[in-house]
Amino acid sequence: MSNIIAIVGRPNVGKSTLYNRLTESRKAIVDDMSGVTRDRHYGQAEWVGKTFTVIDTGGYVHGSEDIFEAAIREQVLIAIEEASVILFMVDVTVGITDLDDDIAHLLRRSNKPVFVVVNKVDHHQLHTDASTFYALGLGEIYNISSMTGSGTGELLDEVVKHFDEVQEDEGSLPKYAIVGRPNVGKSSFINALIGKERNIVTPIAGTTRDSIQIHYNQFGHEFMLIDTAGLRRKTKVKENIEFYSVMRTIKALEEADVVILMIDATEGLESQDVNIFHLAEKNKKGVVLLVNKWDLVDKDHKTLKRFEEEIRNKTAPFTDYPIVFTSVIEKQRIFKAIEVATKVYENKYKKIPTSKLNDVMLPIIENYPPPATKGKYIKIKYVTQITGRSPMFAFFCNLPQYIKDPYKRFIENKLREHFDFTGVPIQIFFRQK
Repeated sequence: MSNIIAIVGRPNVGKSTLYNRLTESRKAIVDDMSGVTRDRHYGQAEWVGKTFTVIDTGGYVHGSEDIFEAAIREQVLIAIEEASVILFMVDVTVGITDLDDDIAHLLRRSNKPVFVVVNKVDHHQLHTDASTFYALGLGEIYNISSMTGSGTGELLDEVVKHFDEVQEDEGSLPKYAIVGRPNVGKSSFINALIGKERNIVTPIAGTTRDSIQIHYNQFGHEFMLIDTAGLRRKTKVKENIEFYSVMRTIKALEEADVVILMIDATEGLESQDVNIFHLAEKNKKGVVLLVNKWDLVDKDHKTLKRFEEEIRNKTAPFTDYPIVFTSVIEKQRIFKAIEVATKVYENKYKKIPTSKLNDVMLPIIENYPPPATKGKYIKIKYVTQITGRSPMFAFFCNLPQYIKDPYKRFIENKLREHFDFTGVPIQIFFRQK
């Protein structure tokens, strides 16, 4: 099970700045105007060897103040239900507002670990002012400045103590997660796959309450299907159904070996799909892209190629993954999708013998050695595959620190060319011989 940190709070307290700091990115737009975060942002972060997903819940809904505040409350409710740890952000320069009180009231009733993060504590005097937030009744407060980063280390030290240990279950069946935005056809795909013979299917409630695992065993294929389609539309979750689906998707993605990302052919690859794609890649999962509703697209002989190119451009630099065009309604290429996922799963756990690796890669490296840096020549002597849950290769050389990214990409392309790692992210390390 994955660990998810949700950052909640009213607009303009600095949630996006903290998100950027934790994920070491500049993805979330930061602005003095409140309510700038319209898109959902989620990214990977790591602290003391533990990786986790961070979600920046923004002021999401346009409209009157009432709708706006209702939407924020709604997001807090979703975060309480789905996240492992909640960071409740407040602003020391403003003090406790009515909306802060409201959010605190919801959080006090939850049984999730909640951290009150007092932001904008930029100098000593403000440390004293921050103590007013003890009045929220949520226990210890953590003073930080998300702008300068002070205090974030101490906060994360405490946060990671509340994480669940991620269990690796060896030797179990392959797990394929069907993910994608609402209404792309995930439920129909699963129903078409399973057919009417429900007796071969044993729904096992997953480790998390949100994704159902279905045991599939027919036509020579046996695997666990993690279904994120059953988005029960709860009364509390109206406007934020998208946010809710994202949180569940992340959990399912962390449980899976291969992520089958389903998109709607009539809408193409949207920013949320690209986010999920890169999250799967960062988590070293196998990836298959399923373009559903292909029957609704007006086609000529170039349409498919054009569509594929467009998708791969949006997901670059990782472009070596299979794309399957399906129509669930017409039952076209549904089983092809499963065959492709099985091949990607095999690629993920493929082991290349060291002798074969060296026979293939060393002559290539000899013909195209890494460029010399500062007059120093880099000699790569030996390559081996490291044991892991995704393909990892170590190249031993005299000056690993001088090898740049373009050469790493060249090596990765050659590995893909000769050993077929379609659908799987590869990690390459250069080490001192």
